[in-house]
Amino acid sequence: MSRITKRSVDAAVAPGSAEPDRFLWDTEVKGFGLRVKPSGVKSYVLKYRIGSRTRRLTIGQHGPLWTTEEARRRALELLRRVREGRDPAAEKAEALQDLTVAALADCYLAEGPVEKPNKKASSWLTDRSNIERHVKPLLARKIVKALTQADVAKFQADVAAGKSKADFRTGRRGRAIVKGGRGTAARSLAVLGAMLQFAVGRKLIPMNPAKGVRLLKGQKKERFLSEAQVANLAEALSAMEAERRLSATAAAAVRLLMLTGCRKSEVLSLRWEWIDFERGCLRLPDSKTGAKVVPLAAAALELLSDLPRSSDYVLPATRGDGHYTGLQKDWERLRVRAGLSGLRVHDLRHTFASFAVADGNTLFMVGRVLGHKQARTTEIYAHLADDPLRVVADRTAARIAAAMKGAEERPGCRAPLAASISLGIDWTRNRRS
Repeated sequence: MSRITKRSVDAAVAPGSAEPDRFLWDTEVKGFGLRVKPSGVKSYVLKYRIGSRTRRLTIGQHGPLWTTEEARRRALELLRRVREGRDPAAEKAEALQDLTVAALADCYLAEGPVEKPNKKASSWLTDRSNIERHVKPLLARKIVKALTQADVAKFQADVAAGKSKADFRTGRRGRAIVKGGRGTAARSLAVLGAMLQFAVGRKLIPMNPAKGVRLLKGQKKERFLSEAQVANLAEALSAMEAERRLSATAAAAVRLLMLTGCRKSEVLSLRWEWIDFERGCLRLPDSKTGAKVVPLAAAALELLSDLPRSSDYVLPATRGDGHYTGLQKDWERLRVRAGLSGLRVHDLRHTFASFAVADGNTLFMVGRVLGHKQARTTEIYAHLADDPLRVVADRTAARIAAAMKGAEERPGCRAPLAASISLGIDWTRNRRS
């Protein structure tokens, strides 16, 4: 045994599928330990004695929500209660009888990850944000057993109306502006519903009052750039880079987003070791939808080949060993220069998809390139699939109309819309200008 540290936790090996859970015990805080399940899930626990009985209490799953030092501090706090003659496990069970929404939320965030080992840490952080900023402010003191479907429906309506909005500091320079809206309300209700289902699973309540409450539909934000707008963006990008108002790293990030259709996080965190130049693809070990392979076009490969290799990251940070993180501020200045007010970084991914669909590719193939796991995710681009058909119809009708009028066909004549499907943009030239 030794003192439990992040390094020892990361190095802990899971037992075989037929073996019992494996425990590592800390030499500094008596009873503080790490439990490793055959599934690989690692949780911090505390073992203590009350009279002649030995009790074991789960503190929480190792990860962003519970770091080693945070779990150690919690263990010390629980041990102080034991020395006072109190039983933390019994107190927890008693508290669950009159469980408030706030207490359920804390229990869900601490123990939920153990029950859902495949849920990403980033998703748990998003859940925590919605809970702390919307669920608790509006429902914290409510008794879970007394919650009704009407209470849950009202909660969603209140978040949509902005009743949980706030503006507060998150550090010396940080600031959080919490807003409402239909989309935020729907996401908050989804988290609340998951919390209540967790309570049903623990037999704390007989049924989930969130079931049957319809999620509000948020306003669709998909925006697709036209060829002219893409050209304007490329020109603004080259101009700002030439004027040194935009770093080469920022410019490369935007170009990669436009040429690959990748998500922002996938491009910013990209490492050189994940690029397979020989087969022309990115091999991402993790993404929003898990590990995936992203095919790379010749223009994207050329751009990557020309970038300097000064770090493990393709887009390194100006300071430190991390990756570039300042895209949002650079993007806001770029979109103003390009005359594209309100354009989001994620809209570049939508634009990539819209160009692919308008060029006659199937939704299935576009979804494969984007890394969509579910076909319905790609269906937002379905209406664009009609564009190539409209081009054919216009070209055919134009010829028939000319014949009907007795006009002579001119060599090389093209229907007005036929040119609209040409997608050739010299990105390399724009980048180097």
